[in-house]
Amino acid sequence: MTKQVYTAKDLQELLGVSESKAYQYIRQMNEELQKKGFLTVRGKIPAAYVRERFFFGGEMTDGTAIE
Repeated sequence: MTKQVYTAKDLQELLGVSESKAYQYIRQMNEELQKKGFLTVRGKIPAAYVRERFFFGGEMTDGTAIE
C-alpha cells in the first residue's frame, strides 16, 4: 500500500537529506498549501504534493513515473 502522507523520516529516505532539512521542507510545503486554502497536519505532507514539488509532477527526469 502506497503512503498518502509523508513524515520527516520518509523525506529523509526519499530525498537523502538530514532530519532538520526534512522538517524545513515540510514546514515550507505546508505553508504553501495553507496559502492555497488547504488544511494541513503539522509534521506531515501529502505524498502527491511532494511528488509535484520535487519530481516534476510525478515523473522523474528520465520519464519514469513515481509511485
